[in-house]
Formats: sequence, structure tokens, C-alpha cells
Amino acid sequence: MSKRLNPFKRERSYPKSPDLSKVVGELENYLKSDGWKVQSKVEGNRAILQAHKGGILRDVIAADRALTFTFENTGNGLKLTAGIGKWVQNLAVTAVEAILLTPLFLAIDVPEMLWTEHVESKILKKVDEIVGKS
Repeated sequence: MSKRLNPFKRERSYPKSPDLSKVVGELENYLKSDGWKVQSKVEGNRAILQAHKGGILRDVIAADRALTFTFENTGNGLKLTAGIGKWVQNLAVTAVEAILLTPLFLAIDVPEMLWTEHVESKILKKVDEIVGKS
């Protein structure tokens, strides 16, 4: 189920609580195979994954922006929040709780928003597939 929070952020809920390491690992492999620079961290029932796609134009315009996915296994299943966020340096050593409690999602300009809408929708379909088979 997809719920629009604002134009830059999506939230989905799944009725099951899959192994986050497996879900994040499979999504990370999928993104890397498509040319994305990816970093992730899983801690207990929470995880975060950031994906950034390079290129000269994107590096000049939005070097610090990334698609950001946060995952949380709750008593009701898996909660996923996805949107544009600031690339966090050294995500591997940053506490997931601190990231989930800070406002990661940014306002962006319209051309990047349209690009992100397309890419985000494709990636969210892949997440649906991964969680569905977990």
C-alpha cells in the first residue's frame, strides 16, 4: 500500500516482518547492478539504505542527494519510507536510530523530482517483489 506524505516522500506498509538484512541486502545488490552507489546499515528491527547515482550533471547539481529508504519492523509488519535525502557520510558507523529521528528528506526542484518519481517507482516495485518473496 502506498501513501503520499508529500511529493518527495512515500510510505508503504507490509503485513509481514521479513529479515531486514536479507531485504536490504537484496535491494542493495539490485541497485549496485544498475550502477548505483549504495550504502546501508541494519540494526535490530531498523535499517536504512541510501542510493546515489553519479554522472557529471548529477554530481554538479545534487552531489549530496540520494534516494533514502528507511525500514522498520513493527508489531504490525514492515514499514518503509522512501524519498530524497541528504547523503550521509560513513553511514556504516552512524546509528540507525539517529538517522530515523532526523529529518532526512529534502525539497528538490521539479526536473529532479520527475526523475526521482520515475526511478523511485521502479525501485519501490522491486522492494514490493523482494518483500513479497521473503
